[in-house]
Amino acid sequence: MAFIADALSRVKPSATIAVTQKARELKAKGRDIIGLGAGEPDFDTPDNIKNAAIDAIRRGETKYPPVSGIVPLREAIAAKFKRENNLDYTPAQTIVGTGGKQILFNAFMATLNPGDEVVIPTPYWVSYPEMVLLCGGEPRFAETTAANGFKLKAEALEKAITPRTKWLVLNSPSNPSGAAYTELELKEIAAVLMRHPHVWVLTDDMYEHLTYGDFKFKTIAEVEPNLYGRTLTMNGVSKAYAMTGWRIGYAAGPLELLKAMDMIQGQQTSGACTIAQWASVEALNGPQDFIAKNKAIFQGRRDLVVSMLNQARGITCPSPEGAFYVYPSCAGLIGKKTATGKVIDNDETFCSELLEGEGVAVVFGSAFGLGPNFRISYATSETLLEQACTRIQRFTASLS
Repeated sequence: MAFIADALSRVKPSATIAVTQKARELKAKGRDIIGLGAGEPDFDTPDNIKNAAIDAIRRGETKYPPVSGIVPLREAIAAKFKRENNLDYTPAQTIVGTGGKQILFNAFMATLNPGDEVVIPTPYWVSYPEMVLLCGGEPRFAETTAANGFKLKAEALEKAITPRTKWLVLNSPSNPSGAAYTELELKEIAAVLMRHPHVWVLTDDMYEHLTYGDFKFKTIAEVEPNLYGRTLTMNGVSKAYAMTGWRIGYAAGPLELLKAMDMIQGQQTSGACTIAQWASVEALNGPQDFIAKNKAIFQGRRDLVVSMLNQARGITCPSPEGAFYVYPSCAGLIGKKTATGKVIDNDETFCSELLEGEGVAVVFGSAFGLGPNFRISYATSETLLEQACTRIQRFTASLS
C-alpha cells in the first residue's frame, strides 16, 4: 500500500505476540491450549504496590507528570542503582518510560543515523533488530552457540564491530535463552569495548532479580567503571515485581543522552502513567522479600521443564542461569514426519505442528535469530508445565 511508510517494509511483527494471540484465538474456539509463549509472571502484583497506586489516586496524583518521570521515582531509581549495582547516578541521569521497550526505542531514535550499526548477539529478543531498523540503523548479529551457553564471546564481538558500530546490546539474563553473564565473562567483553571507544553499550537488565543457584548478577558498568560514560543501563519493574501491565521501564546513563531521550519522549508520549509511577516508587523502595520467594518457585519450574524436555525424543535442553525461559534444540527432529505426513523441515514447522497436534503454544527459535530451537516461558504453574511437557514428549514420540 503506497500510503504506508517505507520504513515499515523493513520490519516484521513480533513473533512472541503473534503466538500469544494465536493461542488466545484457539482457546476462544474451545481448543484446550497451554500457552507458553508470553514472557509474563503469573504472580499477582504485591498488595503494598497495589495499595500505593490506590493511595496515589486518592491523593489526586492524576495530572500530567514530568516527561522523564516524577521526582520520587527518579530518586528511587538512583538509590536502586547505588544499592544493588554500586552505580552512582543522580536522579537527573535517570529516565522513566512506558515499559522497557520505550526506553530502548528512544535510545536508538536519539542516536542512530542511517547506516549506523547495532551489534546484537543471537539469540535475541525479537524487538531489538526491529527497533534498530525502524530508527534507521542496521542490526549486525554476533553469533553464540549452545556449547558456549548462548553467551557472546570476545572474539565474536571483535569480529562484529566495524567503524559504523554505534551500540552493543547486552541482555543478561537473556530473553530468550536465560543465559546470564558472570563477572569474568563481562570483563572479557568489556576488554574488547575498551579497544573500541566509539561503541556504546545498551544493557538490558530486565531479568536482573531472576537468577538461580549461586549465580551473582553483575551489570557491565559495574564491572568496568571505564565504560560508565558510554553505557545506558536499562531495567524495569515488569518481571521481578510482577508488574507487566503497569508499563514502567527506566534507565540511567550519561546526561547528554538522557536529555535527547527526554526530548523524543516529550514529542511522543510525554510522561508515563502517574499512578503506575507511584506504584513503582513503592516497588523499588518497599519490601523486597517476595522476590526471593518467587525466584525459588521459578527455579523449581525451570528444573521441572529442563528435566522433562530432556526426556523428550530428539530434544536437548540446557539449564539456563536466569530469566524464566528455556531455549531447547529440536535439531534431532528435523526431517521427521507427523502422523499426518507433514515433514518437520524447520523449527517454525515444529512449533506450528505442536500447537495443532497437542495444543501447546511455544515460539520458534528462528524468530530470535537462532534455530532450530524453540522458546518456552515457564512463568506459569507447575501443573500446566507438567501437562505441556507431557504433551511435547507425546508429540515427539509420535514423529517417524
